Amino acid sequence: MARLVMKFGGTSVGSVERIKNVAKRVQKEVEAGNEVAVVVSAMSGETNRLVGLTRDVASLHDAREYDVVVSSGEQVTVGLLAMALQDLGINARSWLGWQVPIKTSDVHGAARIQEIDCGDIIRRFEEGQVAVCAGFQGVGPMNRITTLGRGGSDTSAVALAAALDADRCDIYTDVDGVYTADPRIATKASKLDRITYEEMLELASLGAKVLQTRSVEMAMKHQVKLQVLSSFEDLPGTLVVDEEDIVEEQVVSGVTYTRDEAKVTLQQVNDQPGVAATVFGALAEAHVNVDMIVQNVSEDGKATDLTFTVGRGELDACLKVLDGLKDQVNCKAIVPDPNVVKVSIVGMGMRSHAGVAQTMFAALAEKGINIQVISTSEIKVSVLLAEEYTELAVRTLHTAFNLDAA
Repeated sequence: MARLVMKFGGTSVGSVERIKNVAKRVQKEVEAGNEVAVVVSAMSGETNRLVGLTRDVASLHDAREYDVVVSSGEQVTVGLLAMALQDLGINARSWLGWQVPIKTSDVHGAARIQEIDCGDIIRRFEEGQVAVCAGFQGVGPMNRITTLGRGGSDTSAVALAAALDADRCDIYTDVDGVYTADPRIATKASKLDRITYEEMLELASLGAKVLQTRSVEMAMKHQVKLQVLSSFEDLPGTLVVDEEDIVEEQVVSGVTYTRDEAKVTLQQVNDQPGVAATVFGALAEAHVNVDMIVQNVSEDGKATDLTFTVGRGELDACLKVLDGLKDQVNCKAIVPDPNVVKVSIVGMGMRSHAGVAQTMFAALAEKGINIQVISTSEIKVSVLLAEEYTELAVRTLHTAFNLDAA
């Protein structure tokens, strides 16, 4: 007998028929003798609809009441799934965040889980009951409903699995696992049987949309074994595990990309101490997140060009801040470029293999793809390219690192 947490996203519970299919998947685990907690999102599109209602009522609204509204989508789903399980003869009960309780901080709309008391759920397990829990929500210090922000349901599932000391947390999505690249671009991409927490964390932060970064961080911290599976096909998935559980490490495990990048160059700023601190300090105060950074000597050899990237959605806010600093740092021009893409390779094997970056750069150069910015970590190399080269770059690197399926 195992203790499992099964998480189903919005597309998995997007209709009554799909909710009934989820109930049948849960039934299989129950009939196998497992203790099961299920975490569900709102039905696909429902959270966006609820967010839209709050904006229609008031563009500036009380964040506490916002959470009351947007958390209601999960309340519908847990009730419907509990009914569907009961209809199959399974003892099931729905749990909202405050009923578990999932205790969080009081940052409404982006709360952090602080503690989960699973005593009541465990007692119900002993009675053979399935717990159907609402993802994305909890209860704050003032007994107000809170929501966890983007990826909240994945985070809820992993946190619940950690609190329950579950044997595994299964994340059911509209894909059947983690691939070496986006199969829509790299047609020879293959599904990975296993991937390390560190690799998954890098892939998630660099554009792969299979799992949310916060949930992977939490799984790694609490050593929760994750499995990514398809909600719609009965196929083996991908296990996300500790490095020790990987028998043979690939040099590169995956190639990923994100279009949510915009490049900004400050031309011919003063080449003196404090300039970078002034620029990036002002951006930090405006809550603009900066990613890749490169600095080089300007053409005249007396000043420096400062280039960095921000999210596309933050480009306007970034330019507004920089315009106010232009005279202070003696900047000749501010040159934005939203038509860029960040392409990355990720792999634990990079730690012990030399020449990975050289292979990457040579492969791109052979295809005539110019690299604008480079950033690295112990297990990843990212490059900034013109957006028009996205597909070509992903396919080229996938082949260069021998990831093409046979």
